[in-house]
Amino acid sequence: MYKAVPEDRVAAMDIANAMSGATLYAARRADDGTIETAPDGHLERRLLEQRASAGFLCMTLASFKALSITSPFPFGHPCQVDSHSLPIQWREGVDMVAIVVAEKPSAARNMASALGGTKGSYKGTAYEVASLRGHLYEFAQPHAMVDSSLADAYQKWDLGSLPWNPEDLTWKREPQKNVADVIKALRAALGRGAEIVIATDLDPSGEGDFLFWEAIDELGFHGKKFSRMEFTDESKASIQKAFEQRRPVKSMQDEGDYRKALYRSQWDFLSMQFTRIATAMGRQSGQDLVLRQGRLKSAMVSLVGDQQRAYDAYVKKPFFQNRFRDENDVMYTNPGELRFDQKGQVPRQYGPSPVALNGKADKRTAPPKLLDLASLSSMLVGKGVKASLTLSTYQKMYEDQVVSYPRTEDKTITPEQFKDLAPLVDKIASVVGVDAGLLTHRQPRSAHVKAQGAHGANRPGLKVPSSLEEVEHKYGKAGRLIYEMLAKNYLAMLAQDYLYEQQKGHVEKYPDFVGIANVPKSPGWRAVFDPDAGDDTAEGDENESGKGLGQTAEPFIFEGANKRPEHPTMKWLMKQLEKRDVGTGATRTSTYSEVTNDKAKYPLLTEKGRKLRLAQAGEMSWWLLPGTRIGDLGLTEKVYADMRDIAAGTATAEERLAVVADWVREDIVTMTRNAASMRAELGLKEQVVAARAEGVWQAAPGGPQKVAFKKIWSGHELSDDEVAKLLAGETISFEATNKADKPYRATGALGVGDFKGRKFIGFQLEVPDKPTEWSSRTFTPAEVTALLAGQALEIDGFVSARTGKTFGCKVSWDAKAKKVVPDFGFGDEPPRSWCQVTFTDAQRRDLAAGKTIQGKGFVSAKGKTFDAAVSWKEEGGKKKIVPSFS
Repeated sequence: MYKAVPEDRVAAMDIANAMSGATLYAARRADDGTIETAPDGHLERRLLEQRASAGFLCMTLASFKALSITSPFPFGHPCQVDSHSLPIQWREGVDMVAIVVAEKPSAARNMASALGGTKGSYKGTAYEVASLRGHLYEFAQPHAMVDSSLADAYQKWDLGSLPWNPEDLTWKREPQKNVADVIKALRAALGRGAEIVIATDLDPSGEGDFLFWEAIDELGFHGKKFSRMEFTDESKASIQKAFEQRRPVKSMQDEGDYRKALYRSQWDFLSMQFTRIATAMGRQSGQDLVLRQGRLKSAMVSLVGDQQRAYDAYVKKPFFQNRFRDENDVMYTNPGELRFDQKGQVPRQYGPSPVALNGKADKRTAPPKLLDLASLSSMLVGKGVKASLTLSTYQKMYEDQVVSYPRTEDKTITPEQFKDLAPLVDKIASVVGVDAGLLTHRQPRSAHVKAQGAHGANRPGLKVPSSLEEVEHKYGKAGRLIYEMLAKNYLAMLAQDYLYEQQKGHVEKYPDFVGIANVPKSPGWRAVFDPDAGDDTAEGDENESGKGLGQTAEPFIFEGANKRPEHPTMKWLMKQLEKRDVGTGATRTSTYSEVTNDKAKYPLLTEKGRKLRLAQAGEMSWWLLPGTRIGDLGLTEKVYADMRDIAAGTATAEERLAVVADWVREDIVTMTRNAASMRAELGLKEQVVAARAEGVWQAAPGGPQKVAFKKIWSGHELSDDEVAKLLAGETISFEATNKADKPYRATGALGVGDFKGRKFIGFQLEVPDKPTEWSSRTFTPAEVTALLAGQALEIDGFVSARTGKTFGCKVSWDAKAKKVVPDFGFGDEPPRSWCQVTFTDAQRRDLAAGKTIQGKGFVSAKGKTFDAAVSWKEEGGKKKIVPSFS
């Protein structure tokens, strides 16, 4: 066989050697079906002749599952042979394939492109590229991970069922939605190889290893040979080098990245308990919201809440003080000068004076550090690009190698990464409109380029677009902004430092007053990249001056004030998290996107323009978090330290997870105490949490589903039998109590209701097909007939559910909505009653005619009786009864 991939040749040779009296010819099947031998001296012919014995044999391998064996002299009919029926030594060549498992389809395409195709041979190694689609599996719900005797306790959202015992959990996984085809294709591919190559992302959290091994674990392929490709990006050169130098892997448990990622995943799963605690506190306060907690979520809520409170509590305190200003607008201040509350209190004791120069010095500022995903996203929020859009767009651009790896923890790049981009700098500059003549610092800067690192800081990729218009056409406006900002930030590193001359001086007659002027000399990198572009909250250099110190300073009364705390923004929040080393740039951005999602049921933060505020769920969480473990800003640092220890083999996940139960107990006590403060501050009242029923609703829209719903409805607690009937889709009836505390017969079934736009599952009262009663008054058969006929009836004897007082009005029946519609006399027709006094027909005619009538025995909303003259007239844009008192 010539012009065939190596694994075909190996398979053919092994089969030939296993067959007694066989000769293997170097040949191929031509397009017309004939067999064509290789020319004399052809490499494949020489190789095969070394293995030949006797007889005639020719093979074509359309696939590894079926072998077509044909005799070339004369040509015969193909004989199909199932490879599994061959002796084991015949199949060895077929199985010598390395299955390269990429993290997602886009990565698989890049690997196939780098290696020469989806299947083939690269430098003598047969391979096949397969793909995951991120996480194919997820942890099952807690109640599905425990013994059936514990399932009920682990499913309930009540404090009595907490804490969980990690030893109870099997850590069972289940497939994600819509991945069945991916799992099927992966299982088939893994079964075809003897070596499985881990080619998922090599990220610091170990997530790439984790999602690979969870698939191997679930599909049962632990007996295979494993290796690891380690690459910093998906460029052709990186992939090829990683494939050639893949690292042997003993087993899943021997991989530190897997162990630490599993621990983090299990820790975050156990942290669901803190959500249940906070939610229980909310329900005890009459608020049926899910208050989501987590290492990053809770940190964000705490920081934003504290800053929002400081911002809202700010009280401006003006002060007045003597200062000097010269003709170049340079200000001279004396640190020891007294401040006064009133302008008139400031003594006018100074006069004009020459300025004396103390000295001059050249200063420089180096380019800013390279961006991470959080910093980039913060800048784009000010341009109207949501964090979620930045994440999704950046990912697409990375998959096309237009930008670098998104989830990096690196703040610098390696010398090799600097060298890779060096030839592309001028092209990148042209794309984003930067003058390449400004980029004269082409040597690596020690603050930006360091030997250590993995993926490197976020930067432009090796595939440079032709223009920003091309980027916008393919990735939208967000893509254009991402590339432009990322490129200019990178290019700033290649420009010279910003240079300025710092002049220091003082007021000659009053030397305690000093001034500073920073005079720009060369913009350097500032001509390439402005890190504060579009940010009206950014504070510039207050001492910057285009002219420098002046000649004469004049005294003036300066009006200042205490500085107001900065309003929380994404940029501010990301700086706070980075300062405290909470999360990575990518995880901060993704979590921020989640907690500010205005389409979520219970967002924690709201984002209007740049400004952040606590949403309702966030505000309640903020009150509950002080002093808690989950609200501790050092928690993420502790989890990361645990991950490092577990990866190094100096600790186990079981040891470090054992403390979570104690933390849950502590936080139950702390949040219970904090809930009292929350209720007092937010005007909430402590309530007994309604019991909830749970089970499988057989008649649910879309098929049976697990549901939970309130067990108490209108004063009636559903019995176990009634719950069972509702779950079975049956209609039930029971005695209930209305708002007026009067009993009535309620009939209905389980259904989906709507409360203030929020869908919920619960008992739904059956709506009658005809009017039977309204406001505690039962209609007579004659009234029912009239109402069904479309008549409007004037009826007395209704009782207000709010006040318990009787009233009369005109009512009609809305057949479509199946409800009684009251008419209280708006328009030109006076009402039948007012303030518990029913008007006679004569009185109503007089009122309609515009007359004033005298009434007695009216009862106010506060229960006081009064007499008044009343009239029916327009007031405030509508007609109503208007009383007058003599």
